[in-house]
Amino acid sequence: MFAMQLSKPHTPLEWVELPDPHPGPGQIRVKVGACGVCRTDLHVVDGDLTHPALPIIPGHEIVGRIDELGEGVTGLSIGQRVGIPWLGHTCGHCLYCDEGKENLCDHPLFTGYTRNGGYATMTVADARYAFPLGEEGDDVSLAPLLCAGLIGWRSLSHAGDGKKIGLYGFGAAAHIIAQVLRWQGREVYAFTTPGDTEKQAFARSLGAVWAGGSDEMPPDLLDGAIIFAAVGALVPAALKAIRKGCRVVCAGIHMSEIPAFSYDILWEEREIVSIANLTRQDGLDFLSLAPKMGITTTTKPYPLRKANEALDDLRHGRFDGAAVLVP
Repeated sequence: MFAMQLSKPHTPLEWVELPDPHPGPGQIRVKVGACGVCRTDLHVVDGDLTHPALPIIPGHEIVGRIDELGEGVTGLSIGQRVGIPWLGHTCGHCLYCDEGKENLCDHPLFTGYTRNGGYATMTVADARYAFPLGEEGDDVSLAPLLCAGLIGWRSLSHAGDGKKIGLYGFGAAAHIIAQVLRWQGREVYAFTTPGDTEKQAFARSLGAVWAGGSDEMPPDLLDGAIIFAAVGALVPAALKAIRKGCRVVCAGIHMSEIPAFSYDILWEEREIVSIANLTRQDGLDFLSLAPKMGITTTTKPYPLRKANEALDDLRHGRFDGAAVLVP
């Protein structure tokens, strides 16, 4: 097999040839058809997430087909198309697993961070954390749903049922969740880097009723806000933009330092919450609804060998939607 592998944070990924892996008990081997490039991959490469299992193959928005089954795997078959997400394994017996909160498991494994991921021609995954995808849609268009879509979906479920929802950072996740909100009959307010008129136009093309810079106030107070950008200064900005009793959801796994802010913008029962990982039920719920919602992902494909270029383009916001690697 071939892969783009990280040996040390703050260094480029390296093209490597490795022995073909074989699945152990309860595992599957997947021939990768496409793997999305997520901002979390940047956090791994840039050392923001500090305990990767080095050397590591990044990538956790994996779409591919099973080509080998490990002992004891049932319910999946050779040739079946599946998706492999960020949460790759949980212990099943800690307090959080027992309470049905496997996204908070004390002993998890994460695809592309503490177990090898999808920047490769094949990968091995825990069969319990593989989502059957069916045959509708192509691999490239489906890949962003496996994290940008799933984390966006979980974030939206925590943002409340209000009509006016603000999305801070209009990238891979926001461009999917904007479509979900429109399907639900709600209004999208898109916040981009100040002056990024291209991203604002992209947001409006997906149905945003308003798009502006993150330094601006929306024309109306919002019923909730989701922060996808890893910028801590957006937390007080979003608090100022929501009405009383509403919530700001921080969707990222990493965020820069949140600056001090006065209590008055939090008062009147405004809330700040964070989203951690996802549950398998989140995946089943979202992926079953995605075809009905008619979600169209905007993607920029890159050959697997150009993973470093894709990551750099993501870092500098050089494309709309999501980058996807194709072996």
